Amino acid sequence: MEEYPIFNCKTSDDVIKAVQDYHISFVQFWFVDVLGTLKSFQVTPSELEAAFEEGMGFDGSSIEGFCRIHESDMIAFPDASSFQMVSWRPTERPVARMFCDIVKPDGTPYEGDSRYALKRMLARAAEKGYTMYVGPELEFFLFENDREPSYTDLGGYFDAPPLDLGNDIRRDIIFSLKRMGIKVEYSHHEVAPSQHEIDLRYDEALKMADTAITYKVIVKEVARKHGCYATFMPKPVFGENGSGMHVHQSLFKNGRNIFFDAHDKDGYSLSAEGKSYIAGILKHAKELTAICNQWVNSYKRLVPGYEAPVYIAWARRNRSSLVRVPMYKPGKEAATRIELRSPDPACNSYLAYASMLAAGLKGMEENYILEPPVEEDIFRMDNAERTAKGIDNLPGSLIEAVHCLEKSEVIREALGEHIFNKFIDNKKVEWDDYRTQITDYEIKKYFPLL
Repeated sequence: MEEYPIFNCKTSDDVIKAVQDYHISFVQFWFVDVLGTLKSFQVTPSELEAAFEEGMGFDGSSIEGFCRIHESDMIAFPDASSFQMVSWRPTERPVARMFCDIVKPDGTPYEGDSRYALKRMLARAAEKGYTMYVGPELEFFLFENDREPSYTDLGGYFDAPPLDLGNDIRRDIIFSLKRMGIKVEYSHHEVAPSQHEIDLRYDEALKMADTAITYKVIVKEVARKHGCYATFMPKPVFGENGSGMHVHQSLFKNGRNIFFDAHDKDGYSLSAEGKSYIAGILKHAKELTAICNQWVNSYKRLVPGYEAPVYIAWARRNRSSLVRVPMYKPGKEAATRIELRSPDPACNSYLAYASMLAAGLKGMEENYILEPPVEEDIFRMDNAERTAKGIDNLPGSLIEAVHCLEKSEVIREALGEHIFNKFIDNKKVEWDDYRTQITDYEIKKYFPLL
């Protein structure tokens, strides 16, 4: 295995020295558009000093959800702390990357920058002394090619070789992640054939949002080197489980997990703040859905019977609920967190984390009351039983989710007017594109009949 140094740069001087010491040939500048799609351009080492001082200009009107053509000048300023060598390239003539913050020509932060939206929400939490930690579980499929979902194995949940034929690929992905300083907890085969999961060690929310982007690039690049195709599409195969991104989250203050209370009278080891945070997530769950499940295909996953949560409730052990409080390490303060199970890995993590935090903080600020947990299998309940327990549904389609989002002042405030409106506009166009398509299902079902 090639040796890659782990950098801990804090300043531009640190980065410039690292580039010189390791003979780095190019540095990639990374940022995302409003949908979370990675954008990148490369600079040579000779341009780095100027890039840190003045930024690098680009045409923002060509980036989805950014700006109109007469407002097109944008500037990318690299974040020195995000500097690492990219681990899927050879160590001879190596390449590095840094995430960027986008600003306007007058030097003010650009309202359309997803990273800025998350930084703004984290700053709001920091005013109250809170630091948000996030640990996502990003599932993905490995297929034989990028043209059709053809399986590379027929393994199932936690299967080992020879049923699990992706073990070596996951191993190489983990090595590649670790070479970029990304901590991995464990990996395994998931429920569906050719489906996999690699769980990342929790970290501060902004760093984890950057890591989620890096993770997806690494998964795709390593898969390509193995001659297969990795996809984070939420539901690529009919009749099989889709890919989720369960998001574990907690808030710390003065080094203590504020969600933890060893003396919780309800026996959940949850503090009053933790309960109100969960209540905020549940109350605003419908508004969150378009952000956390942003594609037409996302709603093919959010159906009963495939382990994806569609009912708005919380529990401790019940995996049919939307929010879970994991009990892996009961009574351990640092391990106490909530798990939101509805997001999928194709969402924009910056906007998703910002929106979750906004909903949770709203619950804490207004002391939302958390209803009792639902530990029964909600999938087995009929409509009358769910209604009797006050269990509502998540939106069932992208356009329904967008309509819920449009009414949300909590998410509007979290993302800012620009991103909020641009995101909604984009999703309405996507829905119109989708609903005018004639599918194979319709041809097979209706053409011979009508």
